[in-house]
Amino acid sequence: MTSSDYWQRYWRARASRRRFLGGAAAATAGAAGLALVGCGGEEEAPSPTPAPASPTPAGPTPTPTPVDPFANAKRGGIWNGQSTGDPPTIDPYGNLSFLTKSFAAYVYSRLFMYEAGPGIAYGENRPVPDLAESAEPNADGSEWVIKLKPNAKFHNVAPVNGRAVTTEDVKFSWGRMTAETTPNRSQVAFVDRVEFPDATTVKFTLKRPNAAFLDVLADANLFWIMPKEADGGFNPAEKAIGSGPWILKSYQASVAFTFERNPNWHFEGFPLMDGVQLSIIPEYATRLAQFLAGNSDAAGIDANDLVQVRDQVRGVQLSGVIPQLLSFIYFDPKPNTYWRDPRFRRAVSMALDRDAITDIGYNVKKLRDAGFDVGAPWNNIIPAGMTRWWLDPKSPDMGEGRAYFEYNVAEAKKLLEAVGYKGEPIKYQYTNNRYGSTFNNIAEVTQAYLTQAGINAQTEVQDYSSVYITQTFVGNFDGIAFGYETPFPEGGAYLIRFFTEDPLNHGKVNDPRLREIALKQQATVDEEERRALFHEAQKINGVEMYYVPNQAGAGTTWTAYQPWVRNGVEYVTIGYGGATEVLPFYWKDI
Repeated sequence: MTSSDYWQRYWRARASRRRFLGGAAAATAGAAGLALVGCGGEEEAPSPTPAPASPTPAGPTPTPTPVDPFANAKRGGIWNGQSTGDPPTIDPYGNLSFLTKSFAAYVYSRLFMYEAGPGIAYGENRPVPDLAESAEPNADGSEWVIKLKPNAKFHNVAPVNGRAVTTEDVKFSWGRMTAETTPNRSQVAFVDRVEFPDATTVKFTLKRPNAAFLDVLADANLFWIMPKEADGGFNPAEKAIGSGPWILKSYQASVAFTFERNPNWHFEGFPLMDGVQLSIIPEYATRLAQFLAGNSDAAGIDANDLVQVRDQVRGVQLSGVIPQLLSFIYFDPKPNTYWRDPRFRRAVSMALDRDAITDIGYNVKKLRDAGFDVGAPWNNIIPAGMTRWWLDPKSPDMGEGRAYFEYNVAEAKKLLEAVGYKGEPIKYQYTNNRYGSTFNNIAEVTQAYLTQAGINAQTEVQDYSSVYITQTFVGNFDGIAFGYETPFPEGGAYLIRFFTEDPLNHGKVNDPRLREIALKQQATVDEEERRALFHEAQKINGVEMYYVPNQAGAGTTWTAYQPWVRNGVEYVTIGYGGATEVLPFYWKDI
């Protein structure tokens, strides 16, 4: 077989997988419905792999001719990537950090993943099989039978030694997913039982039909398939053996991860590159310098540096998206505090000039003047980048809550006076050693806006690993906090996280109306009815302001690729699965 024949065969296979997804959606839409809901684990937000940003042409948009992304593809080479820090552990069931989940996508597989490729815009990704070969629902969608791929094997590393993936491994991994020590277990509470009829068949029985079932299996926050040998045969906090595209060769803390290509990955012929060198570089300035020097193949770029990168790196490929990323202010759950009164929470929201905050974080005006296509919508309790479910806070459809998103210092001061607040010191806390300069700048200016409105906000900058993610994020704190929410791949998980008995309900919010909506949307298979539920939840929170949406995550986020990278801007995904969903399909034209 010639090289050209191989790529053509693969491209046809990808089209077939896309047809599988369409067929599954059609079958279940007529029976149980297959809408999409994500479930997730934490609050972290690495830069998503963005879609290309380009001006909107005048007149009708022509239909592009499909292009084979592997035409003239060159095998080999090492991907030189960047990581912002060391994960607390490399065991994906061992903690909530985005650094751990991003690492997991190199090594481990899921039953499903999110499809990426030419023509699939950021945010339009839908689940397709990873370890699964097929997924068949019954008539009402309350039961799903999943068959494993016959060619799926673990890495050829002792003590697993390249054996086939079986349902014994799925069973072991499901046990870890649902263990009492796993904070994300509430995200799969809709599953009644899981059975394993044979070595290649898994049967899920749900308590009720779930519009998000395949998204749950694809969500890189949740269900990673580990070999059963991880139960005593090796320590997954120290050694990673999976069936994913990359084999871990070494990890030197604060220096780098090194991976090599898995030659037996169940997507035949991929990855295209021989390995990955993932350098751990906490300082943004150093990451930027490494990219400018040509030592990194890609990098997240701060909006303030975008013009420099465009002008300095000849042929650089820049792309930007409004990410599906939410930042928010939340309040400790203790009784007898000022913020138990919704007027205080509304005052906090009205103290924020969201347009100015977005400009500070994302350099909106200067970049537009420089010719960049830059968006600046407002986050709701659903992030602005998740347009499928998002309700624009500026829209009349927001009802009463629309007024509480508007910048109005005078009204904010009146509300504070009405609740009896007289300037007592209130702790204002966030972490600044993981999220980058955009988040840090917005965190700082938020404190200034609160102060301007008369709130005596005393800043406490917390260490991410030892304090913020282990205490503040889980609702164990005093005062007011600011942070990111997990970039869930689908919107329903935001409502489950914020408004149910989820262990990571940050403010321990207990509103029966919102809890009912959060649970009802899971079982609502009609998309328009489900969208109405999402909008109703956003309207209720807009009035109550249990969580005050902020603007980190609501501006255009940029990634730069070196001129020699191929498929970087064509393959885009959501969440933490990029090392599986896009990186194996990159190649370097050097």
